[in-house]
Amino acid sequence: MAQVSNELQLPHLRDAPLVLRAFAAADAALVMEAGADPLIPLITTVPKGPVEPAAAQAFIERQHRRARTGQGYSFVIADAETDRGLGQIGLWPIGHGRASVGYWVAPAARRRGVAQHALQIVSTWGLSLPDMHRLELYVEPWNEGSWRAAERAGYLREGLLRNWQPVGGQRRDMFMYSRLPADPDIPADPDT
Repeated sequence: MAQVSNELQLPHLRDAPLVLRAFAAADAALVMEAGADPLIPLITTVPKGPVEPAAAQAFIERQHRRARTGQGYSFVIADAETDRGLGQIGLWPIGHGRASVGYWVAPAARRRGVAQHALQIVSTWGLSLPDMHRLELYVEPWNEGSWRAAERAGYLREGLLRNWQPVGGQRRDMFMYSRLPADPDIPADPDT
Protein backbone atom coordinates (compact mmCIF):
# COMPACT_ATOMS: atom_id res chain seq x y z
CA MET A 1 0.00 0.00 0.00
CA ALA A 2 1.39 3.41 -0.97
CA GLN A 3 2.03 5.93 1.80
CA VAL A 4 0.13 9.20 1.43
CA SER A 5 2.25 12.27 2.08
CA ASN A 6 0.85 15.08 4.23
CA GLU A 7 3.61 17.43 3.08
CA LEU A 8 2.44 20.88 2.05
CA GLN A 9 4.17 22.93 -0.62
CA LEU A 10 4.97 26.40 0.67
CA PRO A 11 4.61 28.87 -2.21
CA HIS A 12 6.51 32.12 -2.69
CA LEU A 13 3.82 34.85 -2.68
CA ARG A 14 4.78 38.32 -3.90
CA ASP A 15 2.70 41.48 -3.94
CA ALA A 16 4.95 44.52 -3.67
CA PRO A 17 6.10 45.84 -1.33
CA LEU A 18 5.93 42.46 0.43
CA VAL A 19 6.85 38.87 -0.23
CA LEU A 20 5.69 35.87 1.80
CA ARG A 21 8.35 33.15 1.72
CA ALA A 22 9.85 30.28 3.69
CA PHE A 23 11.99 31.06 6.70
CA ALA A 24 15.75 31.13 6.06
CA ALA A 25 18.74 31.00 8.40
CA ALA A 26 19.17 34.77 7.93
CA ASP A 27 15.80 35.30 9.62
CA ALA A 28 17.30 34.47 13.01
CA ALA A 29 17.67 38.21 13.70
CA LEU A 30 13.92 38.65 13.13
CA VAL A 31 13.15 35.82 15.57
CA MET A 32 15.49 37.36 18.15
CA GLU A 33 13.77 40.75 17.74
CA ALA A 34 10.32 39.16 18.10
CA GLY A 35 11.45 37.28 21.21
CA ALA A 36 12.35 40.59 22.86
CA ASP A 37 8.80 41.88 22.35
CA PRO A 38 6.75 41.54 25.55
CA LEU A 39 3.67 40.13 23.75
CA ILE A 40 4.72 38.01 20.74
CA PRO A 41 6.14 35.10 22.81
CA LEU A 42 2.96 34.95 24.93
CA ILE A 43 0.72 33.78 22.09
CA THR A 44 3.17 32.26 19.59
CA THR A 45 5.97 29.69 19.63
CA VAL A 46 8.61 32.42 19.36
CA PRO A 47 10.97 31.88 22.32
CA LYS A 48 10.97 34.58 24.99
CA GLY A 49 14.04 36.77 24.79
CA PRO A 50 16.80 37.23 25.02
CA VAL A 51 16.80 34.63 22.25
CA GLU A 52 20.07 32.81 21.63
CA PRO A 53 21.01 32.09 17.98
CA ALA A 54 20.49 28.33 18.51
CA ALA A 55 16.95 28.93 19.81
CA ALA A 56 16.20 31.19 16.83
CA GLN A 57 17.40 28.48 14.43
CA ALA A 58 15.29 25.88 16.28
CA PHE A 59 12.24 28.13 15.78
CA ILE A 60 13.06 28.40 12.05
CA GLU A 61 13.37 24.62 11.75
CA ARG A 62 9.96 24.21 13.47
CA GLN A 63 8.45 26.46 10.79
CA HIS A 64 9.89 24.22 8.03
CA ARG A 65 8.65 21.11 9.84
CA ARG A 66 5.09 22.48 9.91
CA ALA A 67 4.82 22.24 6.11
CA ARG A 68 6.67 18.92 5.94
CA THR A 69 4.25 17.35 8.45
CA GLY A 70 1.10 18.92 6.98
CA GLN A 71 0.40 21.16 10.01
CA GLY A 72 0.26 24.35 8.00
CA TYR A 73 2.02 27.07 6.09
CA SER A 74 4.38 29.38 7.99
CA PHE A 75 5.70 32.34 6.02
CA VAL A 76 8.16 35.11 6.73
CA ILE A 77 6.68 38.48 5.82
CA ALA A 78 9.60 40.15 4.06
CA ASP A 79 10.34 43.41 2.30
CA ALA A 80 10.18 42.60 -1.44
CA GLU A 81 13.19 44.80 -2.26
CA THR A 82 15.60 43.94 0.56
CA ASP A 83 14.21 40.51 1.58
CA ARG A 84 14.52 41.66 5.21
CA GLY A 85 12.11 39.81 7.49
CA LEU A 86 9.37 41.97 9.00
CA GLY A 87 7.16 39.37 10.67
CA GLN A 88 5.46 36.00 10.35
CA ILE A 89 2.08 34.88 9.01
CA GLY A 90 0.67 31.39 8.94
CA LEU A 91 -2.30 29.54 7.55
CA TRP A 92 -3.27 26.45 9.55
CA PRO A 93 -5.85 24.06 8.02
CA ILE A 94 -8.32 22.88 10.68
CA GLY A 95 -10.55 20.65 8.55
CA HIS A 96 -14.01 20.90 7.05
CA GLY A 97 -12.84 23.53 4.52
CA ARG A 98 -11.59 25.88 7.24
CA ALA A 99 -8.20 27.31 8.17
CA SER A 100 -6.98 29.59 10.92
CA VAL A 101 -4.68 32.52 10.20
CA GLY A 102 -2.21 34.01 12.66
CA TYR A 103 0.41 36.73 12.32
CA TRP A 104 2.86 38.97 14.12
CA VAL A 105 4.95 41.91 12.99
CA ALA A 106 8.27 42.90 14.54
CA PRO A 107 8.10 46.15 16.52
CA ALA A 108 10.33 48.03 14.03
CA ALA A 109 7.91 47.24 11.15
CA ARG A 110 4.62 48.13 12.84
CA ARG A 111 2.19 50.91 11.85
CA ARG A 112 3.12 50.65 8.16
CA GLY A 113 0.32 48.39 6.93
CA VAL A 114 2.52 45.27 6.93
CA ALA A 115 0.05 43.03 8.79
CA GLN A 116 -2.90 44.17 6.65
CA HIS A 117 -1.08 43.62 3.36
CA ALA A 118 0.37 40.25 4.40
CA LEU A 119 -3.08 39.18 5.57
CA GLN A 120 -4.58 40.15 2.21
CA ILE A 121 -1.90 38.19 0.35
CA VAL A 122 -2.20 35.01 2.41
CA SER A 123 -6.02 35.22 2.46
CA THR A 124 -6.37 35.58 -1.31
CA TRP A 125 -4.02 32.65 -1.79
CA GLY A 126 -5.58 30.57 1.01
CA LEU A 127 -9.10 30.97 -0.29
CA SER A 128 -7.90 29.76 -3.70
CA LEU A 129 -6.87 26.39 -2.26
CA PRO A 130 -9.11 23.45 -3.21
CA ASP A 131 -12.07 23.00 -0.87
CA MET A 132 -11.15 26.04 1.27
CA HIS A 133 -14.37 27.78 2.29
CA ARG A 134 -13.53 29.83 5.36
CA LEU A 135 -10.56 31.55 7.00
CA GLU A 136 -10.73 32.40 10.68
CA LEU A 137 -8.58 34.46 12.99
CA TYR A 138 -8.72 35.30 16.67
CA VAL A 139 -7.58 38.57 18.24
CA GLU A 140 -7.63 39.77 21.82
CA PRO A 141 -10.04 42.72 22.17
CA TRP A 142 -7.34 45.06 23.50
CA ASN A 143 -5.14 44.43 20.40
CA GLU A 144 -6.66 47.18 18.30
CA GLY A 145 -3.80 47.28 15.79
CA SER A 146 -4.30 43.61 14.97
CA TRP A 147 -8.07 43.65 14.68
CA ARG A 148 -8.01 46.83 12.62
CA ALA A 149 -5.53 45.15 10.24
CA ALA A 150 -7.93 42.19 9.98
CA GLU A 151 -10.89 44.45 9.21
CA ARG A 152 -8.90 46.39 6.61
CA ALA A 153 -7.96 43.07 5.00
CA GLY A 154 -11.63 42.19 4.53
CA TYR A 155 -12.27 40.08 7.64
CA LEU A 156 -15.62 40.44 9.40
CA ARG A 157 -15.94 40.28 13.16
CA GLU A 158 -18.38 37.54 14.10
CA GLY A 159 -18.35 37.90 17.85
CA LEU A 160 -16.56 37.59 21.15
CA LEU A 161 -15.40 34.16 22.29
CA ARG A 162 -15.27 34.38 26.07
CA ASN A 163 -12.45 32.65 27.92
CA TRP A 164 -11.40 31.19 24.56
CA GLN A 165 -7.65 30.69 24.59
CA PRO A 166 -4.75 30.55 27.03
CA VAL A 167 -2.33 33.46 26.59
CA GLY A 168 0.62 33.80 28.93
CA GLY A 169 -0.87 31.26 31.32
CA GLN A 170 -4.32 32.88 31.55
CA ARG A 171 -7.50 32.21 29.60
CA ARG A 172 -8.40 35.21 27.42
CA ASP A 173 -11.39 36.46 25.49
CA MET A 174 -10.90 36.68 21.73
CA PHE A 175 -12.71 38.44 18.92
CA MET A 176 -13.45 35.97 16.14
CA TYR A 177 -13.06 37.13 12.55
CA SER A 178 -13.72 35.32 9.29
CA ARG A 179 -13.21 35.77 5.59
CA LEU A 180 -15.09 33.79 2.95
CA PRO A 181 -14.43 33.37 -0.79
CA ALA A 182 -17.49 35.52 -1.58
CA ASP A 183 -16.22 38.43 0.55
CA PRO A 184 -14.87 41.27 -1.59
CA ASP A 185 -11.13 41.75 -1.90
CA ILE A 186 -9.97 44.94 -0.23
CA PRO A 187 -7.12 46.62 -2.09
CA ALA A 188 -4.02 47.16 0.03
CA ASP A 189 -3.54 50.70 1.29
CA PRO A 190 0.16 51.27 2.02
CA ASP A 191 -0.68 54.34 4.12
CA THR A 192 -2.61 52.37 6.77
